Amino acid sequence: MTRSILFDASRLLSRVERAAPTGVDRVCLAYAEWLLSLPDVRVTPVRARHNRLVVVDEAWFRRCIQTMRSRWTGGFFERSLTEDEMRLMAALGGDGKAAESVIGKPPTEPGKSPGRRARVWRRLFRSQWIQKLPESSHYFNVGHTSLDDPAILAALRDKGIECVVLIHDLIPITHPEFCRPGDGDRHRQRVVNSLNLASRIVVNSRYTAHELSSFAAREAIAAPPIDAVHLGLEPTFLTRPTAATSRPYFLHVGTIEARKNLAFLLTVWRRLQEKMGDAAPQLVLVGRYGWENEAVLDHLERSPALRGLVHQASDLPDSALATLMAGARALVAPSSVEGFDLPAVEASALGVPLIASDIPAHRELTPDARLIDPLDGLGWIDALEAATLQPPRASPFTAPSWEDHFAEVARRAGLSA
Repeated sequence: MTRSILFDASRLLSRVERAAPTGVDRVCLAYAEWLLSLPDVRVTPVRARHNRLVVVDEAWFRRCIQTMRSRWTGGFFERSLTEDEMRLMAALGGDGKAAESVIGKPPTEPGKSPGRRARVWRRLFRSQWIQKLPESSHYFNVGHTSLDDPAILAALRDKGIECVVLIHDLIPITHPEFCRPGDGDRHRQRVVNSLNLASRIVVNSRYTAHELSSFAAREAIAAPPIDAVHLGLEPTFLTRPTAATSRPYFLHVGTIEARKNLAFLLTVWRRLQEKMGDAAPQLVLVGRYGWENEAVLDHLERSPALRGLVHQASDLPDSALATLMAGARALVAPSSVEGFDLPAVEASALGVPLIASDIPAHRELTPDARLIDPLDGLGWIDALEAATLQPPRASPFTAPSWEDHFAEVARRAGLSA
């Protein structure tokens, strides 16, 4: 008997032309591929339009998924490197201090442009995508989209469809100072709608589960079952590639935004340069520019002490990112708050040492890493200087897998054979 499942593709369809994924994008792609691979299951991709769901052409969506997988996984030497990437490789491989830093041009996003996005939507509207929803047993929403208005979830519930929602974090609610104005109210509405109307909520960590349960209690909402299931990793981050440079560097991966604590990290790096001089290590920041990045940009563009030491890149495919991780002395993750720090887990899986902030998500996911209070400047300076002078050893780590994640989700959602 064939089972019918609705998959909310709203977020993925908005990412079709992106050169590289965010963490949430990775999760959406993994779920789409998993559901499409299930035997005896018909997956109907849907997206929100005017507070209702409409069907997206399945064949077209499958082609989009294949295109995103190919582009996002990539191959460092299977494509032409950009000028900035070539300069970055040269800077990291040089024997002496680079003449200048390799810095991307803020705040544009190289992998996304209004023209490209318009072409995507024209292609989508040419598809036969406005159809009646088929009879279905489940609806999966794993990208925080289509949750702003309760009408969609309410209509699905009224039809007896099990609604499975994945909540990635509550940061806009618990830490609104790190987000754009209005993001907290919007995310609060998404979470409230999910708590009131979803059949089951999946979260990525016990910490997120605790925050969600606490929020539900404060709002006097009887929450549906909440399942904490760690996210899996892409195969690219399970086998360490060969990478070596003549000068030590550290790597940070993540959007350049306030909650990542990067202004603090750059202040630490300036102090390292003062202490160590030409022996100071380099730092590579991989990520797009996000909200409230002015302090970071000021450091990158105006600090003579950091010139040639700190570099920034974005839109790297997984293969390039894994190569950079493998060559790093350690991954640094000084975030003030995380729901699930995917780069920290990826680095640990590759056997790359991790120096991270002592916050609940890191204590849960990477407890054997070097954990330091995110405001302990002297502690960070000492740890980074020691790791520069003597390469640290990575702690033993068992990587979470998508296979285990989906097996658990299927069991909880009643999809197991």
